[in-house]
Amino acid sequence: MDSQFVLLVMFLGLLGLIVTGMPLAFALGALALFFTLTLWGSQALVITVLQTFDTMTSEVLLAIPLYVMMAAVLQRSGIIDALYRAMELWFARLPGGLAVGTIVICTIMAAMTGIVGAAVAAMGILALPSMLRRGYDPKLACGTICAGGTLGILIPPSVITIVYALTANISVGQMFIAGIVPGLLLAGLYIAYIVVRTALNPSLAPVAADVGTVSLGERVRALHALVLPALIITGVLGSIYFGITTPTEAAAVGVAGAVISAATQRRLDAQMLGRAAFDTLKVSSMILWITIGAKAFVAIFTGTGGADFLLDQISALEANRYVILAVMMLTLVFLGMFLDEIGIILLCVPVFLPIIEYLGFEPLWFGVVFLVSAQMAYITPPFGYTLFYLKGVVPPSISMATIYRAIVPFFVLQVLGLIICIVWPELVLWLPRQMSGS
Repeated sequence: MDSQFVLLVMFLGLLGLIVTGMPLAFALGALALFFTLTLWGSQALVITVLQTFDTMTSEVLLAIPLYVMMAAVLQRSGIIDALYRAMELWFARLPGGLAVGTIVICTIMAAMTGIVGAAVAAMGILALPSMLRRGYDPKLACGTICAGGTLGILIPPSVITIVYALTANISVGQMFIAGIVPGLLLAGLYIAYIVVRTALNPSLAPVAADVGTVSLGERVRALHALVLPALIITGVLGSIYFGITTPTEAAAVGVAGAVISAATQRRLDAQMLGRAAFDTLKVSSMILWITIGAKAFVAIFTGTGGADFLLDQISALEANRYVILAVMMLTLVFLGMFLDEIGIILLCVPVFLPIIEYLGFEPLWFGVVFLVSAQMAYITPPFGYTLFYLKGVVPPSISMATIYRAIVPFFVLQVLGLIICIVWPELVLWLPRQMSGS
């Protein structure tokens, strides 16, 4: 069968099944099974079996349930509540101080958990009522939480980063380290925007009248909330950076730190651990099923010559390589309106990566650029995931249209961050090269 026809039918079939509401894992698996039987017969089903076996025996994928478990325990440990109180005390006098503190907490949460939904839901419950009570503009408050929550995609340890590294056959440790500077860059852009905009228009973020009543001693005592997060972050990232552990082993260190943190906050009990374990089971199962379906789907696509066809088409183009890169980024943002990022990675990376290498781009650098575009997809209306995460916890008075408008300036900031990473690739590659050199 002609590879062009197979390419067209496979992706039209995938789009059609997704539109019907079928879960992505089952849509991918059904198409892989159909094309395997149609093209090569029942004996070729061994391809699917081998893909499944390869997924279930992957040591790298073992890190995913561990990091999810760490996030689930931390979410219930009370650490985030204490963190927000500390940030509220320290940043209240700054223009847009509560919003700035929210970005700082989202950055810390990203370095502890790497789970976008956890950060958005937690900040929606904790930070949003506080900002609205202080008279903050609802659009500024909602946009801050949505954008800050997506930092968990980029700043390690990130489950999505692990999936990308495994799919692209890149070192998870190097991908983790490569995401640090771009993640901090985006956080810095958000903070700068909030401070400048609220300084120009103080009515967007009024300073509370009781700010001056908080003593320095009380603010200093609140800083103890930073100790446990700092130890967890140092234990996970430090052990990877200095070569003490692999990323999978570092995930186990993180789980141990999360359990100890919950114990020190007197939140550790059998019920809490049971709920955390159940959340871990749900998220990990979803990821693994999508991984199995996508691997089988991509194997059929590659086996029928679809990847070679795309490479031939790219080779025939006379466009600048950055134009082709821009088309890829737009494709990722578009797909993010309909698919979750893990599905996009497993579908697109095996197709895009040979093109990236052909064009002479660094695969590690492209991985970070890919993740920055994934952040954009998470907040892109109308179906960006964080928009619905937040809508689930905001007051009824805040409409979905308000959330859509709230995210526009932060989306522009993400585009700016993406352009900076493309124009100055050393921002992405310097730290991993230092790690490799050490």
